[in-house]
Amino acid sequence: MSGGFTIDAQGWVTAARKLPSPNFEARPEGAVPSLIVIHNISLPPGEFGGTAIADLFLNRLDCDAHPYYDTHLRGVRVSAHFVIHRDGALEQFVSCDQRAWHAGASNFFGRERCNDFSIGIELEGSDATAFEAAQYETLGALVKALTARYPVTALAGHSDIAPTRKTDPGPHFEWPRLAQDSALADQYFPYLKFSKTP
Repeated sequence: MSGGFTIDAQGWVTAARKLPSPNFEARPEGAVPSLIVIHNISLPPGEFGGTAIADLFLNRLDCDAHPYYDTHLRGVRVSAHFVIHRDGALEQFVSCDQRAWHAGASNFFGRERCNDFSIGIELEGSDATAFEAAQYETLGALVKALTARYPVTALAGHSDIAPTRKTDPGPHFEWPRLAQDSALADQYFPYLKFSKTP
């Protein structure tokens, strides 16, 4: 990804592949995005490529296609604002102005229901695999655009806001690299002291 990203008046990144998910709702009155949450996802677990992530967020995943889908994802309705694939390609499923369904039961410094005030970014990956340089490049540019547009004051991992349920983005995610690539000061990273570098 070269250059920066532009976010339009409706909260969509113009350069992203737009795949509108039905799994969203309006944010509560007065709620604005102040937190960015980083996740990882791979479907099936540990496998990369294909359309399964998009299919899940668009409610069209064939749950008979893999045993994991049948036991863990049948009937599940989830979404995230963005997915960044291994090659750095960016997809957007929900407007940043809307509430995506990515965080679940969550708490950020005593503030619950993180979906209400966060933007969720999924990286195609797993806890067992290092992320690609292209993903960090896209992520850094996206975070830079989001923090310029919205009153974001912090970034955190899914494991930070739901530590008893989630482990992503995992031990291979390089928080200092994101800080450098997005040109953000350490104040945006309240969990950086618990560095997740391998």
